[in-house]
Amino acid sequence: MKIRSRLARTGLVAGGLLAVVLAAIAADAWTALGARASGARRTRMERSPQWQDGHFENPQPLWNDWWGSLSAMFKASPDVGPAEPLPSLPGDRHRFETPPATGLRVTWLGHSTTLIEIDGHRVLTDPIWSERASPLSWVGPKRWYAPPVALSELPPIDAVVISHDHYDHLDQPTVSAMKDWDTTFVVPLGVGAHLAAWGVPEARIVELDWWEHTRVRGLDITATPARHASGRTGIDKDATLWAGFALHGPEHRAYYSGDTGLFPAMKDIGARLGPFDVTMIEVGQYHSAWPDWHIGPEQAVLAHRMLQGRVLLPVHWGLFTLAAHGWTEPIERVLAAAAQGNDTVVVPRPGQSIEPGAPSPLERWWPSLPWDTAARHPIVSTKLD
Repeated sequence: MKIRSRLARTGLVAGGLLAVVLAAIAADAWTALGARASGARRTRMERSPQWQDGHFENPQPLWNDWWGSLSAMFKASPDVGPAEPLPSLPGDRHRFETPPATGLRVTWLGHSTTLIEIDGHRVLTDPIWSERASPLSWVGPKRWYAPPVALSELPPIDAVVISHDHYDHLDQPTVSAMKDWDTTFVVPLGVGAHLAAWGVPEARIVELDWWEHTRVRGLDITATPARHASGRTGIDKDATLWAGFALHGPEHRAYYSGDTGLFPAMKDIGARLGPFDVTMIEVGQYHSAWPDWHIGPEQAVLAHRMLQGRVLLPVHWGLFTLAAHGWTEPIERVLAAAAQGNDTVVVPRPGQSIEPGAPSPLERWWPSLPWDTAARHPIVSTKLD
C-alpha cells in the first residue's frame, strides 16, 4: 500500500509539473499564435475564388513526400548554418536620407526582409526582427546575426507587405512594435485578423485577394498569386491566404514572391504587371520532398524570366536554418543557373543596399563550401503542364 501511495504521489507531482510546464509554454506562445478571422472578414474570405471547403487552396495542389521529408532530417548538410559571423553592413536611418540616384534601391536585411525604396516610397517586406522564427522565445530557428538595422533606426515606412502567416514571415513581436507607426499593412485575406489581435488599428490594415490592388500614398500594390500554404497553430492549415506582391511606382516596378513553388500563372503576372526592374524571389529552404512549397534556385531563375524581370535579387536565404541543404547552396545554384541564360543577379551582403538600375560587380562575400548541384538534387515543382 505504501509503495502504491508513493507512486500515486509521484504521479501527481509529475502531472502537476507537466501541467505547469505546458501552461508556461502556452502563456509564452499564446499571443504569437494570432487570431482566427470572423464576422465581415470571414465573409469576405469565403467569397474568394481561392476558398474551398472551409480553407484556401492552390489551383495546383502541393505534393509532399512525407517519408522523404522525414529522412531528410537525418541527411542534413554539415554546413546548414555558417561557422563564422557573416559580413553584414550595420547602419542607421542616416543611410536612407539620400534618395537612390536611380529611383529604386533595395536593402536586404536577411531572409525575406527587405526595405524597398521605389519612386519616393518605402516598403518593408515580411519584417522579422525577433531572435527566433517561432511562437516561443526560447526554441525554434534562431537567426545567425543581429538585424543589420535596428527597428527603431528605420526611416518612415509607407507600407509593410506581409506574404503569409508563417513565423519566418509574420513575426508578432515585430508587428507589435510597429502597431503605432504611421504605416499601412498590406496583407492577404485573413492575415489582418492576426494584426488586429496584436493592436494594429483596422483602419491601417488592407487585405487583398489575388489580383486585387490598393494604392498607398501614390504607390500601387497588387497581391499576386503564389503557391504555398499558411497556418500558425497546427489546426489552422490554410485558414488565411498567401500571396506575392507587385509594386508599381511612376517610373519603376518591383516584384516580391513571398514563399512559393513554381506555377503557370507566373507568366500571367509578368504579362499583366511586368516587366519588373527587380524581382525578389525566394531561393532557399527547399528539398525535393516538398518541391511545390519552395521554388528552389533553378526554378527561381526560370520564374524571373517568366515574370519578365531585369535584375534578380534572391531572398529567403542567409538568416535561418529551415532545410537540410548547405547554407550557401541556394546562391551557388542561382548563379550557376543564371549564367546559362546571362541573367543579371545581385547578391548584397546582409544590410547592404543596391540599386538594380546600376548594379555593382558581383562580390562573393560568402565562403566556398561543398554544395549539391541541380543534377544531384533537383527541385522540380509538380503539375506545371
